[in-house]
Amino acid sequence: MTYSADEMMTVAAARALVGRRSCFVGIGLPSTAANLARRLHAPDLVLVYESGTIGARPSRLPLSIGDGELAETADSVVSVPEVFNYWLQPGRIDVGFLGAAQLDRFGNINTTVIGSDYRRPDVRLPGAGGAPEIAASCKEVIVIVRQTRRTFVERVDFVTSVGYGDGRGHRERLRLRGRGPVMVITDLGVFRPDQQTCELTLTEVHPGVRVAAVREATGWDLAVAPSVAVSPPPTDEELTTLRALESA
Repeated sequence: MTYSADEMMTVAAARALVGRRSCFVGIGLPSTAANLARRLHAPDLVLVYESGTIGARPSRLPLSIGDGELAETADSVVSVPEVFNYWLQPGRIDVGFLGAAQLDRFGNINTTVIGSDYRRPDVRLPGAGGAPEIAASCKEVIVIVRQTRRTFVERVDFVTSVGYGDGRGHRERLRLRGRGPVMVITDLGVFRPDQQTCELTLTEVHPGVRVAAVREATGWDLAVAPSVAVSPPPTDEELTTLRALESA
């Protein structure tokens, strides 16, 4: 079966959840990938949404964190303060799954404003929601985002959610509980933080994508691993399940 770059990205993100027990899910691309993972790769994965639904099993993709489908299919529905104060902030969630409007070389996320003037930005984005707490407190964070020079920038215009700040040691100085972003998955490839510098490094490209194309879509001098792997293409089962999920 033929597939799109977006489908490859979503499948790669779903595969990244193999072996995870709990996932704090953002709406949009993260929700699509997490629900695909629960159907195929991680059937026991507990999906947590910031509206307070724990163990949601939606039959279709939710339109928002307030979608009734999440509450109707959840194991439990708790208050928003409880989901943050009891589940998220103490580090009880394995992985946070986030999107981004801008991302920089240290995995810092912007979903607030585009432009240098916060009061008069070029674009005002949806905002933070629960993303800053997810980025700070989940044991690990995975980011999924379409890659262009507009999204992969040298420095984000506004730090909505901290990745590794300005490099190694920054999270520790802030006393953040979670490890931070362990993987960034785009429609071109997969990036992981360097163990020494915490700078995002290209470790994997999707089938048919050249390293030069990834460099061209990156707004900084991209670090590339000595050996870059190629992602396994989506299987027919993954594509069929994904398409059924998106059309439901």
